[in-house]
Amino acid sequence: MPTHDSLINRELGILEFNRRVLAQAEDPATPLLERLRFLSITSSNMDEFFEVRVSGLKEQLRYAPSQRGVDGLTPRQVYQGVSTIAHQIVARQYDILNREVLPAMAAEDIRFFRRTQWTAEQAEWIRAFFFSDLMPVLTPIGLDPSHPFPNVLNKSLNFAVELSGKDAFGRNSGRAVVQAPRVLPRVIQLPRELAGCNCDNGYGFVFLSSILHAHVGELFSGMEVLGCYQFRVTRNSELFVDEEENKNLRDQLAGELPQRNYGNAVRLEVADNCSPEMSAFLLQQFDLDANDLYQCQGPVNLVRLMNVPDLVERPDLKFPPFIASVPSQLFKQPDIFKAASQGDILLHHPYQTFQPVMDFLRQASVDTNVLAIKLTVYRTGSESELMQHLIAAARNGKEVTAVVELMARFDEEANINWAEQLEKAGAHVVYGVVGYKTHAKLALVVRRENGQIRRYAHLGTGNYHPRTTRLYTDFGLITCNPELCEDVNEVFTQLTGLGHAKTHNHLWQAPFTLHSHIINAIRNETARAKKGEKAAIIAKMNALLEPKVIKALYEASQAGVQIDLIVRGVCALRPGVPGLSDNIRVRSILGRFLEHHRIFYFHNGGAEDVYLASADWMDRNFFRRIESCFPVLDAKLKRRVINEGLKAPLKDNVKAWEMQPDGSYRRRPRRGKLFESQAFLLQALTS
Repeated sequence: MPTHDSLINRELGILEFNRRVLAQAEDPATPLLERLRFLSITSSNMDEFFEVRVSGLKEQLRYAPSQRGVDGLTPRQVYQGVSTIAHQIVARQYDILNREVLPAMAAEDIRFFRRTQWTAEQAEWIRAFFFSDLMPVLTPIGLDPSHPFPNVLNKSLNFAVELSGKDAFGRNSGRAVVQAPRVLPRVIQLPRELAGCNCDNGYGFVFLSSILHAHVGELFSGMEVLGCYQFRVTRNSELFVDEEENKNLRDQLAGELPQRNYGNAVRLEVADNCSPEMSAFLLQQFDLDANDLYQCQGPVNLVRLMNVPDLVERPDLKFPPFIASVPSQLFKQPDIFKAASQGDILLHHPYQTFQPVMDFLRQASVDTNVLAIKLTVYRTGSESELMQHLIAAARNGKEVTAVVELMARFDEEANINWAEQLEKAGAHVVYGVVGYKTHAKLALVVRRENGQIRRYAHLGTGNYHPRTTRLYTDFGLITCNPELCEDVNEVFTQLTGLGHAKTHNHLWQAPFTLHSHIINAIRNETARAKKGEKAAIIAKMNALLEPKVIKALYEASQAGVQIDLIVRGVCALRPGVPGLSDNIRVRSILGRFLEHHRIFYFHNGGAEDVYLASADWMDRNFFRRIESCFPVLDAKLKRRVINEGLKAPLKDNVKAWEMQPDGSYRRRPRRGKLFESQAFLLQALTS
């Protein structure tokens, strides 16, 4: 195993990734409304970080405070580091919002009006809105012995109100809580005539919090409001499912989902004007300490600004639109099965459309020659045309099997709903294997052709989620290669039935063979380097954490293997350490699209083996998930993957960040001709 000082802590690595995301909002080269969107994305990432990673840290502090991680740090040391960096990130977020983004938007006649800035006409409209839309759905809660502090929902917007005077019953506790209704947006768009500019293309917005602040006194008749402060609590969102007592995973999970909103508190966000006394009072209510308090120089939930760019019709302030292309094979032959029978079809999203995958399932749902359809479902969204095709196929008498992963974090409810709809349509619905998340991205169609059975498969690196395929970079392969299709069928047999795992023809599968195959492929390059042969590894993924793989990479570097790692998120490996990882370079690409594909390249004596996978190099993916990793066998398609998926990001000197030995990142120097990989692929692959 690597030594403690040769590994980067996971939580601190995730925060470094969030710094890089925030840098996109900071970059003046990013279109203005996209800068606002990146601020929201950073906030969303931080929310999940606290809900999952910080909540786990707090559990460690409670139950195993002296247990050191693989990086050698105690939970207390990690938590202190996390708190320091997280506070820095939050402070920088609001600094960018208030000093850069909002003023720049105002210069473009897109304004957010504070209470002190309202004109008489705006104030009149806002007052009418308060009484017609907001006040009817508010429930102020005065705090006294008969009205204890409410159990506020996870990440909900709330207001702590300080009062003086007595109410109709003679009560004068001095404090109340008002919970903002979840049914209303947090940003209210003003009518165009009240947008506060002389042009026809101006936009005016008011925060819901500002409206409530201005009129909160209406909720406490005859009393004086001394202070009104936004606050928001983030809670532990991990779900507990007792595998030993579990008889029906779907039913047990459905019962657990409501509890997610009421887990233990892990973070308290308050407005910057919140008094020290009220902050201390709120911390006490949630059993938190001063390190858990985050003061916000603006709205406490920047995620709610995510939709503002969609409300503003200013294409000049957004990323340019594009039309995803269709692979040339499908221009010549739009019938998916005929096209696939003539050769494998490689799809590179979002530059190439996800529509062929939808057509693959749509055509299968109505084709009289199709006998069966099988699909893994990890994330697909609450509205999915793809899932409707599966339902239609079941109703059309096809044998439909859906392996639905109910434990896909934050998509549990959507997946439960799809499972119920599929079952009602007559599909076979299974939930994979208890204890192992089904994360593989596989689809299989069984078809009768000329009296023979023929299989067609889709294997991918990303989810069957039409929306994210327009935002995430992923590869997908449609094939009727008999051996690959046999491997895919065997995975479905494992998931739905019982028995030992069989040896695959080409597929590397977690939790059985993926880890050992990756280790062996790295060691093969190491052995070749020791013989003086050319040896190289290029790997692209979202995260690199697994210690044994890192150890093998260190050994390969010491033997002279040239290693380039393109890791979007957290990386526990330290590159460029003399005597340890001199020959390893790590970079991260942050741009318009979220880099999501997993690509593994091994030189292998000139054979240039290329694999695509659903799995990152993490403990969970190797040992606690069902994952697929498959080779690109067609020589032309292999070259495409190398050029588009590996060489392009390695050439990038605009959106690339280089990891330093201490775990920090620096932008790659912009020397010579500028090259931005995503912009290049947009130009090369889209219409």
